[in-house]
Amino acid sequence: MTATTPFTPVPPTGEQYVLHHDGSHGPVEAGITEVAASLRSLTVDGHDLTQSYDDDRLPPFGCGIVLAPWPNRVRDGRWVHDGAALQLDITEVDKNNAIHGLLRNTPYRLVSRTTDSVTLGAAVVPQHGWPFRLWTTVTYQLTGNGIRVTHEVTNQGAERAPVAVGAHPFIRVGDHDVETLTLTARTVEHVIVDDRLNPVGFESASDGGHWDLSEGRVISTLELDDAWKVGRDDDGMIRTVLSAPDGTETEVWQDGDWEWLQVFITRVFAGPDGPTTAIAIEPMTAPADALNSGLGLRWLEPGEVWRGNWGICRPA
Repeated sequence: MTATTPFTPVPPTGEQYVLHHDGSHGPVEAGITEVAASLRSLTVDGHDLTQSYDDDRLPPFGCGIVLAPWPNRVRDGRWVHDGAALQLDITEVDKNNAIHGLLRNTPYRLVSRTTDSVTLGAAVVPQHGWPFRLWTTVTYQLTGNGIRVTHEVTNQGAERAPVAVGAHPFIRVGDHDVETLTLTARTVEHVIVDDRLNPVGFESASDGGHWDLSEGRVISTLELDDAWKVGRDDDGMIRTVLSAPDGTETEVWQDGDWEWLQVFITRVFAGPDGPTTAIAIEPMTAPADALNSGLGLRWLEPGEVWRGNWGICRPA
């Protein structure tokens, strides 16, 4: 008889990279996936900073995935480059849009790894509606109280190429009920959208009105799948904070070119005990439909490199 090797199924999100760091607030741990380079979990001293999902399923609502070479939507998947109309594949069928870039189902390649960091890379290759070649990497580096995420994009093609990047983490404050949390952000302008969630204009979000989040809003009172241009603190950083009734907080920070923020609340996230409320706080370098509007879009010359940072932490 011939001995057979037991079969071990590969998770839908591929290789799972588990990171560990002895931080100032206790042990910091994260789980990163091969497919879409998603942040599947993040804990500080046993407290969840992100909403996780089981490794035997795809990321619910794009949980934790990298959004490149554009975040959010492209209206009808159509845009114009050098006078030529281009048609991207429609990936949000119910709204007839191309959504969240071209890497959300792509296995990333391991570039480097330590006990507390991992760098994953993937190529964006020419395809329907996209005539450019980019090399992208994302580095997850644990810190004393959370995680720092660094994205890098290199134009490997012979002509200049457009680039925008985003991320899709769902945020928690330990085991607190998400409905009881307060969302605070230094909102400047709110993006007005149509019934397909494509931008049609802007309105003030710093005047104390409905779209102003600067004084904090309780999640149970909100229905959101909305974007804002957000303002910086005195140190140049952009911070969005979820706070629990007992004062504990989780912070999402954005640096450099990350001037846009999407907030999405769902009440049917697939949790371990059934549907639950979850909130995505999505750092972005550009708003929806940037390939058409040009807002936040960066054009890289052949060989040029762009990089930028964001992160999640448990404030002191």
